[in-house]
Amino acid sequence: MVKETLDRSAEQRILTAAKKIFLTKGMDGARMQDIADEAGINKAMLHYYFRSKDKLFETIFTEIATHFFPRIIEIFECEKTLFEKIELFCSEYIDKVKQAPYLPLFVLSEANKRPEMLMKKMFGNRKPPVHLFFRQVEEEIKKGIIKPIHPVQLFLNMLSMCVFPFMAKPMLEQAAGINKKQFDALMEERKKLIPAFIIASIKK
Repeated sequence: MVKETLDRSAEQRILTAAKKIFLTKGMDGARMQDIADEAGINKAMLHYYFRSKDKLFETIFTEIATHFFPRIIEIFECEKTLFEKIELFCSEYIDKVKQAPYLPLFVLSEANKRPEMLMKKMFGNRKPPVHLFFRQVEEEIKKGIIKPIHPVQLFLNMLSMCVFPFMAKPMLEQAAGINKKQFDALMEERKKLIPAFIIASIKK
């Protein structure tokens, strides 16, 4: 029992340290030695719990996915208006990715290599109910509330405008001289700018 408690404590320290290192250095820049140092353990002990950096990252991704993606499902399934859902999606997505900015690149990489496995990690045995969002878009078009637009195009606009800044962050830092504090401020501003821009583009 004591060993199990110690194991869980050590594993949690490693995961906390890994999140910090991944956050500051990214997936590619993070080294197992950095994570071991941050966790206050030696590298051999780190490898005892997690064989590789990829395995460690996968564990963190699964933990994030269990909190992040169910919330996205809730937004699609809730009874709010289309405009409210657009606002909620953009705000929630940016908030979550700010906590794990390495997430989009990992998702993109895994989506190209193992899309079925990735979907299972993110949503379990069910598919995300995007069809509910698509149906709502079509209904709003029929009612004359919004301009005609393909529901997938609308969803892609929402997703891409939220995710691209995080993928382009290294380029922004170099080209525009933007530091972390400035970037975070820009992302906070985008939580309102993106839905306002999208809603204005489709509203009649």
